[in-house]
Amino acid sequence: DISSIVPMVSHVDHSEHDVDILVTEQGLADLRGLAPRERARAVIDNCVHPLYRDALNDYFDRACAKGGHTPHLLREALSWHANFEETGQMLQVAPVAKSA
Repeated sequence: DISSIVPMVSHVDHSEHDVDILVTEQGLADLRGLAPRERARAVIDNCVHPLYRDALNDYFDRACAKGGHTPHLLREALSWHANFEETGQMLQVAPVAKSA
């Protein structure tokens, strides 16, 4: 229900300039020498749990389409945290259709 790889965090202990390699239960991303967009793609492809990969790819693709050196959709960036606080899970769940 919760992922440690999210579009944006409200507090950062180590900036992207301090992190060379990221390791999670899912894999390893070697970030040395990569630009911000390349770093994001490496993290998504190698370190994100499969349940969250599609959602992060969707967010990242839409943010890149908007542009910027380090692309973000600010209105959505922290919504994963708000969803978790309100519903107990980070991803928004589509409403279940009622049968007639």
